[in-house]
Amino acid sequence: MAVNEENMNEEKKSLSFVEQFVEEDLKEGKNGGRIQTRFPPEPNGYLHIGHAKAICMDFGVAEKYNGVCNLRFDDTNPSKENNEYVENILQDIQWLGFKWGNIYYASDYFEKLWEFAVWMIKKGHAYIDEQTAEEIAAQKGTPTTPGTASPYRDRPVEENLALFEKMNTPEAVEGSMVLRAKLDMANPNMHFRDPIMYRIIQTPHHRTGTKWHAYPMYDFAHGQSDYFEGVTHSICTLEFVPHRPLYDKFVDFLKEMDGTADVLNDNRPRQIEFNRLNLTYTVMSKRKLHTLVDEHLVNGWDDPRMPTLCGMRRRGYSPESIRMFIDSIGYTKFDALNDMALLEASVREDLNKKACRVSAVLNPVKLVITNYPDGQSEEMEAINNPENEADGTHTITFSKNLWIERADFMEDAPKKFFRLAPGREVRLKNAYIVKCTGCTKDAEGRITEIQAEYDPESKSGMAGANRRVKGTIHWVSASHCLPAEVREYDRLFCVENPSADDRDFRELLNPDSLRVNKGCYVEPYLAEKHPGDYLQFQRIGYFMMDLDSTADHLVFNKTVGLKDAWAKKQGGGAKK
Repeated sequence: MAVNEENMNEEKKSLSFVEQFVEEDLKEGKNGGRIQTRFPPEPNGYLHIGHAKAICMDFGVAEKYNGVCNLRFDDTNPSKENNEYVENILQDIQWLGFKWGNIYYASDYFEKLWEFAVWMIKKGHAYIDEQTAEEIAAQKGTPTTPGTASPYRDRPVEENLALFEKMNTPEAVEGSMVLRAKLDMANPNMHFRDPIMYRIIQTPHHRTGTKWHAYPMYDFAHGQSDYFEGVTHSICTLEFVPHRPLYDKFVDFLKEMDGTADVLNDNRPRQIEFNRLNLTYTVMSKRKLHTLVDEHLVNGWDDPRMPTLCGMRRRGYSPESIRMFIDSIGYTKFDALNDMALLEASVREDLNKKACRVSAVLNPVKLVITNYPDGQSEEMEAINNPENEADGTHTITFSKNLWIERADFMEDAPKKFFRLAPGREVRLKNAYIVKCTGCTKDAEGRITEIQAEYDPESKSGMAGANRRVKGTIHWVSASHCLPAEVREYDRLFCVENPSADDRDFRELLNPDSLRVNKGCYVEPYLAEKHPGDYLQFQRIGYFMMDLDSTADHLVFNKTVGLKDAWAKKQGGGAKK
């Protein structure tokens, strides 16, 4: 029974349309009931959250239907690929929580692909074209007008074979010739108009070195690699829809070559396309991401402002939150622009369950408890995570001189300001209730110190602990805290959809996307933390220790605020 594509996007359906196709194939007994998918990145850059959507689909389908998902590096262009990207891709997939069956490389099949190309030449299905790339492009025609045949289209087979061998020599000049499939120059699908199968690249390959000088194009290698591996479902993004007939055509030729053209229910891969993941205020183009890195517009691939998985990991996003977000937006056949706020909401939801609560003051002002004994200190118990009792507690030192957030005090406060002000009381988190008695200013009128008195009976477990006050603020002891650098991030671009803007995307970068706060203070407990530990700075947001952090110089990245400050900012409110 065929799947009705008009109903594929109904929210009521529990299965994605991809899963519906898979279940349909299983019912029909295709491929012997096997399910085999693959994730096929090209190792020419770092993975971003768009790739994460494909990873979740490829691995998720295999897992759900007791199949296997293999990893295959489509390494057919040595001028852009290297092992650095391979290693990072492996790390990112593991970080997301997926396990591959086998690791393959398109370069594993270079010999097979070469033999296949030779077979196509001998059958009259391919020829060597010595025109320039510009001449070939000009002859392609348009979707409504047929292309013009190359003057080399009817070259004798033996001549094509000899030139094809010449292509794969150190002396071959890049761009001097290509191997093209002889298909249909009048086909309305432009991809069918004698597509290029092989080109000359004189750059050593990261795996095969200088063995090859002619390399297969993606369209020639991809479907064949799927077929060689026994892939049953080749799941890819929507831009490959027009490539699907060519994908199938090359598989037809392969099956003709190996004599299985008439065999039913064989290992013939089925290409299925879904929508890409696009996010507001960022770009997913690998070319543009390369530019950002290469021109030092960001601080490397793992810059926490980047949409790369390593950047998100460094910023403090959890793999579970990314998977939660991808699951929430779903898979359709229609491209959409997803709001960054939806991703951040998933991050908050997940980190709320796992982040350790700690105290940090980013914009400090001194608070002196005037009636607290000089030289005295005491340890206060702090709950690590109220969402998970098993996470236990730690202690934070209290003393006479504290640092608090400057925003937590107003000399002339409105009635609904429930923080510290002259004559008003607040609770110091995990400690005492204090009442403000005054403040000190410098010559410019800037507040340099706040004075308060504490209620010695208001600590947890004491008689006055249950006395109600409307506000609670956080603090660190001035004598016991540690200095820290805190990096706060905003949107990388100023416009919602930079990819749709006609201006150079560099002009659209947000100059305020990174703010570095160097005069911050954190409780000593944070010296025990490491990159990868999820943290909540109480009343501020979620954070993670940065890779730049050392014992002598603590550095933290802000992952996301406790609330969606961006929406408030866009609506005219002040960013907190």
